[in-house]
Amino acid sequence: MSKLVRFGVSLEKELLVKFDRDISQKDYPTRSKAIGDLIRESFVKKEWIGGSEVAGAITLVYNHHRRELVNKLTDIQHDFGAFIISSQHVHLDHDNCLEIVVVKGKPKDVEKLAQKLKATKGVKHSSLTMTTTGKKV
Repeated sequence: MSKLVRFGVSLEKELLVKFDRDISQKDYPTRSKAIGDLIRESFVKKEWIGGSEVAGAITLVYNHHRRELVNKLTDIQHDFGAFIISSQHVHLDHDNCLEIVVVKGKPKDVEKLAQKLKATKGVKHSSLTMTTTGKKV
């Protein structure tokens, strides 16, 4: 287990007030936890920018009645199979489906897959959530 280190930080009063308000609304128990999360988020962004192996989730919402859409999405996923860990298909209602595609690989490959899925005609919404594999953070 890592050792905790205490250190001091100097900030403008108004910035600290805004920060405290923000972390309170997000239910952070302490400033330390919030600052630690901000630092980790910075390192995760660095992994994505630096091209390290990363992980993420691509979320799609689409109308499964749309002609050939499901087949197109499946074909794209097969083309990028080396980067897909898992996927889950959820029926939101009679017409709409939610699909979650869990990915791992180089950022450029993951982003290319996410963009191809998003650009497919009939996809109503898509987003890529980026994270770390945990090896460097």
